[in-house]
Amino acid sequence: MVREQYMTATPGTSLERPKNEYIYKIGIYGWRKRCLYLFVLLLLIILVVNFSLTIWILKVMWFSPTGMGHLRVTKEGLRLEGESEFLFPLYAKEIHSRVDSSLLLQSTHNVTVNARNSNGEVTGRLNVGPKMVEFHSQQFQINSKDGKPLFTVDENEVVIGTDKLRVTGPEGALFEHSVETPLVKAEAFKQLRLESPTRSLSMDAPRGINIKAQAGNIEALSQMDIKLHSSDGVLLLDAETVRLPKLPEGARGGSGISQGLYEICVCPDGKLYLSVAGVGSTCQEYSRVCQ
Repeated sequence: MVREQYMTATPGTSLERPKNEYIYKIGIYGWRKRCLYLFVLLLLIILVVNFSLTIWILKVMWFSPTGMGHLRVTKEGLRLEGESEFLFPLYAKEIHSRVDSSLLLQSTHNVTVNARNSNGEVTGRLNVGPKMVEFHSQQFQINSKDGKPLFTVDENEVVIGTDKLRVTGPEGALFEHSVETPLVKAEAFKQLRLESPTRSLSMDAPRGINIKAQAGNIEALSQMDIKLHSSDGVLLLDAETVRLPKLPEGARGGSGISQGLYEICVCPDGKLYLSVAGVGSTCQEYSRVCQ
């Protein structure tokens, strides 16, 4: 670029135009110019590559005005279609499936659901692992469709709210401590068996115990003694025949020899008492015991 110098003159005067004394060249020439063009070309290439990658990412991730991929943003919240994988914790107020499908939560290790209070402390936790399902809370409750509590567990008791508790295991039900229930009943055409293998079996009721078998026998088996005791009443055996088949029988001997045996006698009112066995019967119809 050449810069020229001019001198002004008044009209009517003629001045000689001076010669250019100095010439300055302004611009980029040589290898600098080539580096500049190369840098501009490199920027254009990077711009085209970034634009292509942006278009490719938008296409692969299925970006749309309503969401991204299987994720749709609606007025009710976020909607996911198909299977989705979460690599970090998920915080949500409510999670539910579509009307025509079920909700599946799946993990390679375990599935943990936490409930927190306003301070961020965990107040309830449900952990579904490969070998155990754990629930940590003050109370666990299962309700029916109409809101009726079916099963409730807390630190003090376990409440089953159904009308009938059915145990289908072949070994029955095992209770380590006491059980309180108004009725124990076997399934139709099945036997009811109450057993204590190594300890005693006790049944207590303030107003009586009713044991009933409509189509079979009632058996009481014990390794030691069976005691029937009534503190304020009588022991009533109401049957056509009362048999004691394994009572020892004494041999015929002389008079006055009891051989350590006793005879069971029955009073007219049904009371039983023992009498020293003899050669003949020692029971008396009007014994002092019967009076």
